[in-house]
Amino acid sequence: MADFNFKKWNLILGWLAFLIAFITYSLTVEPTVSFWDAGEYILTSSKLQVGHPPGAPFFQMMGAFFSIFASEPSQIGLVINMMSATASAFTILFMFWSIVLLIKQVVKTDSKPSTTQNTAILGAAFVGSLSFAFTDSFWFNAVETEVYAMATLIMAVLFYLGLRWGNDMFKPRGNKWLILISFIVGLSFGVHFMGLLTIPAIGLIYYFKNYKTITPKNFILANLAGIAILLFVFKLLAPNILRYFSALEIFFVNSVGLPFNSGSIIALVLLVGFIFWGLNYTRKKGYIHLNTGLLCITFIMVGFSSWLMLPIRANANVTVNENNPSSARELLAYYNLEQYPKTHLFYGPQFTDQYAGLDENQPYIDDKPKYEKDEKKGAYVIVNDYKDGLQNYNSKHASLLPRMWSSEHAENYMKYSGFLEFSIKTEYQMQNELRSLVNSFKDSVANGEVDYEDYHDFLKKYGRYIDIQKPSLLQNIYYLFDYQIGYMYWRYFMWNFTGRQDDVQGRLDLHGNWISGINVVDSYILGVSQENLPSDVLNNRARNTYYFLPLLLGLIGLFFLFNRDKKLFWTMLVFFLFTGIAIQVYTNVRPFEPRERDYSLVGSFYVFALWIGFGVFAIYDKLRTYSKTPLLAPIVSLVCLIAVPGILISQNWDDHDRSGRETAHAMAVQYLEACDPNAIIFTIGDNDTFPLWYAQEIEGIRRDVRVVCTSLLNVDWYIDQMKRKAYDSDPIPSSLTHDQYKWGTRDYVIKEVITQDTLDLDQFLGFITNDDPRTKYKHILEQQGYDTSGQRRQDLNANYLPTEHVRIPVDKESVLRNGIVKAKDSASIVPYIDLRIKGSAIYKNRLLMLDIIANNNWERPIYFSGGAFGDDDYIWMKDYLQLDGLVYKLVPIKTAVSKDNPFDMGRIDADKMYDMVMNWEWGNSGDPSMYHDIETRKNSLTYRGNLARLIEVLIQEGDFEKAEEIADLAMAKMPVNLFGFYTMLEPYIGAYYELEATEKARKLYSEVSKKYQENLTYYSTLSEYNQSQYIQNIYNDIERYRGLVDVTAIYETETFTKAEMEKFNSYLRLFTGELEGDDHQEAQIEDEIEDTL
Repeated sequence: MADFNFKKWNLILGWLAFLIAFITYSLTVEPTVSFWDAGEYILTSSKLQVGHPPGAPFFQMMGAFFSIFASEPSQIGLVINMMSATASAFTILFMFWSIVLLIKQVVKTDSKPSTTQNTAILGAAFVGSLSFAFTDSFWFNAVETEVYAMATLIMAVLFYLGLRWGNDMFKPRGNKWLILISFIVGLSFGVHFMGLLTIPAIGLIYYFKNYKTITPKNFILANLAGIAILLFVFKLLAPNILRYFSALEIFFVNSVGLPFNSGSIIALVLLVGFIFWGLNYTRKKGYIHLNTGLLCITFIMVGFSSWLMLPIRANANVTVNENNPSSARELLAYYNLEQYPKTHLFYGPQFTDQYAGLDENQPYIDDKPKYEKDEKKGAYVIVNDYKDGLQNYNSKHASLLPRMWSSEHAENYMKYSGFLEFSIKTEYQMQNELRSLVNSFKDSVANGEVDYEDYHDFLKKYGRYIDIQKPSLLQNIYYLFDYQIGYMYWRYFMWNFTGRQDDVQGRLDLHGNWISGINVVDSYILGVSQENLPSDVLNNRARNTYYFLPLLLGLIGLFFLFNRDKKLFWTMLVFFLFTGIAIQVYTNVRPFEPRERDYSLVGSFYVFALWIGFGVFAIYDKLRTYSKTPLLAPIVSLVCLIAVPGILISQNWDDHDRSGRETAHAMAVQYLEACDPNAIIFTIGDNDTFPLWYAQEIEGIRRDVRVVCTSLLNVDWYIDQMKRKAYDSDPIPSSLTHDQYKWGTRDYVIKEVITQDTLDLDQFLGFITNDDPRTKYKHILEQQGYDTSGQRRQDLNANYLPTEHVRIPVDKESVLRNGIVKAKDSASIVPYIDLRIKGSAIYKNRLLMLDIIANNNWERPIYFSGGAFGDDDYIWMKDYLQLDGLVYKLVPIKTAVSKDNPFDMGRIDADKMYDMVMNWEWGNSGDPSMYHDIETRKNSLTYRGNLARLIEVLIQEGDFEKAEEIADLAMAKMPVNLFGFYTMLEPYIGAYYELEATEKARKLYSEVSKKYQENLTYYSTLSEYNQSQYIQNIYNDIERYRGLVDVTAIYETETFTKAEMEKFNSYLRLFTGELEGDDHQEAQIEDEIEDTL
């Protein structure tokens, strides 16, 4: 094949791979907002607003460009989702060309490649690139608005440019590729830092090109140099540029007296001047390498300049303005993720630090000063008392390589460390009561009566009296390799190249594991039989099996490359390790994250797919020694195309096809439409906040409703934004001034009960926001006779809660006038609401929520999203709620929460809720052809639970027709076989019986009981050891099945009930081996199961 023809086919097949990927992603892309961060990214992109740190300004600017092509606001989500699809398709294009360059480099010793060999190269590139296109994690990123698709494109482009630079390195102007690489590196700061991980591999390309003699010394130095350049760019260059601007801004404003932002302008002028002088000087002096280095740094900064969007838009006071990075100093804090918990990679505290108390030598360390603009003074002022502002970790619980570090995950860490050893402190060993308590607890542990949660609670409660042994270095290393690398990397890797069990998040259990489709292998890997699996397991659309084919082809390519070109092999191996395992080590993954994290590791899957391309060529290279047919290369390529990309797309299509899914959008609309006009709704986190932001900002839905995310309500910048008008919604009613909630002020207010009296809410808030010395903690300590000389200044000057009993007055006239409660329910309105503040302190977000309640005076309706169930999430007023659709309205009518059903909160206005539900948009949730992802299915818990409660009330009120209508709607929109979570269906079976819809009841009973029967049948085939492992699952299924049978006993005929009871007993006997009819034995077996638990 002539060079011209090769170039032509290289272009044609590269763009064909792009087109196939683009069409695939276009057909499966999500049509609107999805769960998690997508809603935030769509709205902050389309309107150029400020999202969560560390920010993605270049991504957002590209999103703004794509949103131009939307024909109407409702299409903006789709077109920005298409940006990810487009970026992913371009990734495949550059990957194709990269594989071509790589294989040509390996076979470059051949004097003149033959036509067949060139065909094999192109076929290998085609198979390798399409293999990656259809992998699980990459495809997931390609069809929603997230940064990872574009970040992978940047990574692919950087590697391609690195290869081009390697080919042209010794040609005139060959360093043009290096300059372009530097610019793309700068752009990557505006998307995601993942692209930077290409730098060590590019460094090795340079090393192997320039050093023909490889020695252990220069090899080690080359690898260290690549890591050093990565750290320089990531940890030194970018943050120090921001520090430089920050320092000059503060100096020229505070010291010289210039206006705000003048220091940043001067810093920019000086920086541009220095670069101009430096480039001219090094060019004139002939310092070629210095000139090139300075050009690289310059172009990194040019790419990094996309970050200018953040302060520009922050100063515009856009609606979504997270962290408000409006100045150079705030932008630096935004980059450094200063609001997130600090992780220690090499030395630091372990999770046991939470039990240990203050460090003896240095209990506190300095916080970072928080600067704010003081418009009156015309200067930046420090608003926090940062000296000794942070509690230091206890050095006795610090260690090398602290992998088990998060205090929020202690119970899960103990699955690796085991129960922590402890002993009574010397000074308390003579306290008989304490010794007795500890001995009793240890006996309970020995008898298996204590789980990890109980153990953690005990250590937390009595930590001041006992010395607790921290996990050892070996236990941390074991956790690193077993969980962080083994479970949180290797499992994801195998998902993509061997197969995936299901889409349920894995928690070291029977979900989320990797499988192959070969039962013998899978049984060995999972430790349980894969025969007679329940239909829910077999029919899970994310159950994808590739029979090891992608993995084997990649391994063939890896070993082929190792044998043919060890330099290139090592370059790609470093690339693979940095984009996979290094990420998990750096992020210090905790057990368990809110969702699976495979999407951030696609870089290493990209590298392995490059090896798949090599594998295709390796097979051709081996077979050509046996066959000289010109059809060998096309045949090998075609077979590999069917065997790997073919099986990947056939298996992955059904669980990656989001084309009809609009459930997140439907949920957001239902939340907002449930609210009365001019309402305030308190939300919790991503999935009950970001879709609502999207609906309001992009589609203009219910902009009169003020969405208040309580997770953000503990920071001053968000409170400031809530006190401004947004869209059509008024500011939150609040009397607190900025000084009363500024950074470092009243972050939490400790509870020091000195009276059991009940204070009115206004008095309560007035006391804990007062600066009178008598309201400070120092005063109460002095009153109690304590010596305060050794106490920290911040603690002494803090306010405290004098009581835990607070009364909220109810203005009945205001309640009725503003429609908070209907007139027909006026007799039920209480004159006041008494609440008890639980816990040892009240945090700033709860303080602000109470402030809103106090200043609202029942003028505006207040709702809770129901995204959590803690008492404080409802500001200790769970007994004063009304369920309206999906949200809970605060009403001055007491409806006590039953201890037997703690999740059934609030009263129900049946007529109002019925009308809401009948007007719901369901987002195609009842469509059996649509893939219902795990988030959609989990939301059915709320939907089914709330609708079941509505049905119950309608039945109580005698409105049987409406009750049956709601039950039918629930079954149609959340079909049994598609949504799972069968425990929520028992009330519907009972409801159908109550409504005398016996056939519907029996049908639903049969469908649900069949699920439990399948599970029990499967568990009965396991070994006794496996059954003991999953005894909790067996017990749950038995009890849930029994609950269904008990329902039939209430409503059904004796014949039907007896038959179902006998059927239930037959499944119970599967675990006993006893003969039919031994009721005593069956009861004994159930008792034994309960005892085991």
